[in-house]
Amino acid sequence: MKVKLARSAGFCMGVRRAMEIVLSEAHKNKEKPLYTYGPLIHNRQVLTLLESKGVKVLKDPESAGQSKVVIRAHGIPPQLRSKLRSGKAEIIDATCPKVARVQAIIKYYTKKGYKGIIVGDADHPEVVGLKGYGEQKAWVVSDESELSSIPIDGEKVFVVAQTTQNAKRYEEIVKKIKERAPDALIFDTICEATHQRQEEVRSLAEQVDAMVVVGGYESGNTKRLVEIARSTGKPAFHVETPHDLDTKELEKMEVIGVTAGASTPNWLIKDVVTALQKIQGKKETLLGRTIRKAIKFLVLSNVAAAAGAASLSYATNYFLRGSSNLVYPLITLLYIYAMHVLNRFLDRTASAYNEPERASFLMRHGKALAVVGAISTLGAIGLSLQVGLPTFFTLLVLSLLGIVYSLPIIPKGFPFGHRYRKIKDIPGSKTISEALAWTALIVMAPLLEGTIKPVAATAIVGACVFLLAFVRVGIFDILQLQGDLIAGSETLPIVIGEKRTLFLLKVLLVVGAALVSVAGIFSLTKPTYLLMLVPLGNFALCIWIYQRGWRVPGLTFEALVEANFILLGILVAIRIYI
Repeated sequence: MKVKLARSAGFCMGVRRAMEIVLSEAHKNKEKPLYTYGPLIHNRQVLTLLESKGVKVLKDPESAGQSKVVIRAHGIPPQLRSKLRSGKAEIIDATCPKVARVQAIIKYYTKKGYKGIIVGDADHPEVVGLKGYGEQKAWVVSDESELSSIPIDGEKVFVVAQTTQNAKRYEEIVKKIKERAPDALIFDTICEATHQRQEEVRSLAEQVDAMVVVGGYESGNTKRLVEIARSTGKPAFHVETPHDLDTKELEKMEVIGVTAGASTPNWLIKDVVTALQKIQGKKETLLGRTIRKAIKFLVLSNVAAAAGAASLSYATNYFLRGSSNLVYPLITLLYIYAMHVLNRFLDRTASAYNEPERASFLMRHGKALAVVGAISTLGAIGLSLQVGLPTFFTLLVLSLLGIVYSLPIIPKGFPFGHRYRKIKDIPGSKTISEALAWTALIVMAPLLEGTIKPVAATAIVGACVFLLAFVRVGIFDILQLQGDLIAGSETLPIVIGEKRTLFLLKVLLVVGAALVSVAGIFSLTKPTYLLMLVPLGNFALCIWIYQRGWRVPGLTFEALVEANFILLGILVAIRIYI
């Protein structure tokens, strides 16, 4: 089945921010009980996850005591905030900035003597909180019929909307209000992400046979997306998990559009997309399905990652040694494959959220992968012995570090280091350590054997290999931010933030391109070294695609990233043999 995924599907900024705040608090030392006032978001799967991390839902403000209470993205009335403070609870405010703006508008204009109209669902937590700022001078309406009972004729009036309200419905209600109060102040408080998400559903529905909307059955913004999808005339299915999919109905379709509510986590969207792709579409060809399955297998089994590393090794050896010796690329292939398999097994918590399909693949084929991984390790060690002792010891050290990376090296009872018991627990260690391992294996091992002579060329090529490996891992870290946050992994985007990480990766790509250009201008390397610009440019394209918000399914995007190095190897092979 062909699936088109909406750009804006999944957590909005406010929900993501609230999740980050809660998870950050949950991973700290738990000196005080941690609560959220009311369910953090309307998604049962996320609430179950938070509960497993010790985050409880507080319903009665008087029972908070001396605990930590997170104000969810919806916000709360000021009176409730005062109650929590009087009970000596430590308040952590995760109110969405967009909601906080509406609260400020209501507070300001009601104090100026205006009467307020809030367009939204009266029972929704956000609207309950907004009304609390109105000091009994704000009314809530959900449709035009409710306006007749509100005394606004001749009054100073302002109008705001619940941030997740249907934009077209808001426009219709505003028109009716203007008929009675022409001078009413109208504020566009519908979140831009909500408006974009709704427009995207209308646009996507024109390109597909049916729409699937993923999100909690109690989520207001998700239900509105379903309403909009159905208003287009296309069949629309509201599901919480892949188990809710109507397979028999979907088999009649050729292309399915997928979007998700603002409270839907990435791993649930990925699960649903994966389940849809497994359904036999109406016009799907056997060849197309076979190709997709083959690509998926190569990515899930880590063969694509290993092949990419081997291709980079192949190209690097030619740039530095002028030969197409396949020994080092083969050692690289076997080693990288073995380490990827090992660390996938040792880090299943994050994988379950970042890559649910890969986690499922590991469970189904775990024994076979473990055997192949062990054989790969032995094969890499055997080949390294044939090459020479420097390569053997380099590989041995890297293998030990790869094994130790995800294992506890500081016992639980020690009075220090309780937070960083593993190397992987050190903030940002994953990106740096993996880039160093690739560089050591691809560049340092041949250098120690004495097969590489020019120091300047080695330094430039080695730097570019490090930069490319670093950017590769950095891109994956950004894509896996949500799952790493849940697992408590302090990857680079979590430590310095997503925007700074993206900026750093761009800077590194520019530095890499400058190094390649300098090497070409001063003839420090072979002219074919300019081919290094290909993976640098492709990584820049991957970052651009991500920042544009083009939602490429996870495995497809991963295949695109790994293909950068494979393409480089192919281009170098063409240069050698043609």
